[in-house]
Amino acid sequence: GSIHTKGITTLVLDEFDKSLEMGFQEEMSFIINALPNVEKKILTSATAASEIPDFIKLKDEELLDFLVEGDDETKQLAIQEIKSPDKDKLETLFRLICYLGNRSTIVFCNHRESVERVSQLLKEKDIINVFYHGSLEQQEREAALCKFRNGTSNVLVTTDLAARGLDIDNIRYIVHYHLPATEDVYTHRNGRTARMDTSGTSILVIGPDEKLPKYITQEVETITLPETAELPEKPKWTTLFIAAGKKDKVNKVDIVGFLSNRGELKKEDIGMIEVKDFFSFVAIRKSKANHTLQQIKDHKLKNKKVKIAVAK
Repeated sequence: GSIHTKGITTLVLDEFDKSLEMGFQEEMSFIINALPNVEKKILTSATAASEIPDFIKLKDEELLDFLVEGDDETKQLAIQEIKSPDKDKLETLFRLICYLGNRSTIVFCNHRESVERVSQLLKEKDIINVFYHGSLEQQEREAALCKFRNGTSNVLVTTDLAARGLDIDNIRYIVHYHLPATEDVYTHRNGRTARMDTSGTSILVIGPDEKLPKYITQEVETITLPETAELPEKPKWTTLFIAAGKKDKVNKVDIVGFLSNRGELKKEDIGMIEVKDFFSFVAIRKSKANHTLQQIKDHKLKNKKVKIAVAK
C-alpha cells in the first residue's frame, strides 16, 4: 500500500536516543525528507541528548523535561545489592528469587545466550519463568511478554531489549544478574519499576570479582539471605494460545463467551486476554485448564475450527 504524506504536519520520533545509538540515522533522515509539510517535530528520549543532529532539521527547539525529580525518584526506588560467593552467581540468583517470593520480577542479563541458560537452569530448579530476547520469533516474544503480564509467570529473564518501551504495570523487582554496562543501561533497566507513584526495588548481584558501579551514588542496602531457600508459590494462571485474532474477526467478547459456554469457565476463572492480528492469548485458572481444553476440543469458535492449546 501507499500513503499521501502532504497532510502530515506532526512527526514523533519515539526512543530517539536509542535509534541514534543503534545506527538508524539514515532511516530517520529518509522519513524526515519524505514529510515536507511537517510543522512540529517531537523527539522523545529517556535521557538528555547532548546535541540534536543536523539531519533532524529542528528549528526553535524547546526542551520539555518530564523526568521525575531525583529526590522523589529515590524515595520510590530502593537500591539493594546481594553478594554472590560464586562467579557464576546462579545459585545466588535462585535463592534470591525464592526470598523475593512470587512478586513480578525482571532479571536482566547482558547476552542472549546467558538469558536462555539462566532461564533453563531456573526451570530445572522449579522456578517458573519466561525468557525474552531479540532472536525470538515475533509470536514467541508476544507469548513470553503475555505470560509475564497475565501472571502465568512472575519472572522474566531478558536482555536489555526489555529495558525500553515495554508496557507492563506493577513490576516490583529489577534484578541485575549481570551488572549494566553503562549508567544509561542501568537507568533504563530501573525504569521498568517504581512507575506512576508506585515503589520498586533494584537489586544488583555482585560476584566475588565485581564492585558496585561508581555511578551509583544512592545508599545501597545489602541483602542477607536465609540459610534455607523455600520455593515461591506457583502462579495460579496458565495461558492458552488461540490460533485466531483480529483478522479473523475474533475479539475478547467472543473468547469470553466461548470459554464460558463451551469451556465451562466462570468469570473469575478467566484472566487477561490479548487479541493480536492472527492469534490470541488468554489466561485461565491453571486448575481448570485440562477440563476446559477437553470440553472445547470439538467445538468451533465463530463457526471455525481453531487450534487452542496451552501456550508454549
